[in-house]
Amino acid sequence: MRKKAQINETPICQLRMQAISDAMSVLSGKWKFHILGTLIEGNKLGFMDLLREVNGIGTKMLSKELQDLEVNQLISRKVLDTKPITVEYAITENGRTLSPLIDELANWGIAYRASILNKNTND
Repeated sequence: MRKKAQINETPICQLRMQAISDAMSVLSGKWKFHILGTLIEGNKLGFMDLLREVNGIGTKMLSKELQDLEVNQLISRKVLDTKPITVEYAITENGRTLSPLIDELANWGIAYRASILNKNTND
């Protein structure tokens, strides 16, 4: 008879799993890290600036992702009194706390890409 796998049901494990689930819910999607990283580096940017900087994203998707990030208080949106109206996006303090995570993700991506390229050239 096979033994049933045991899942760690300690309060700390449950808290960690809920925290990971919350983080993934807020940060899920192909573009959120790109947008956050761009705003961390670029400080305040307009919609069209972000559209140019986040390579490959469309206007509808950028608009949706910016709304999600604003609802989750990771970016702020400021409408400027100009003609035509200009909208400026900036990283919030909550968003800035993701900077070390984004840096580590970038470092991992660089190392991973190098290891795959080296592996493929050694075959």
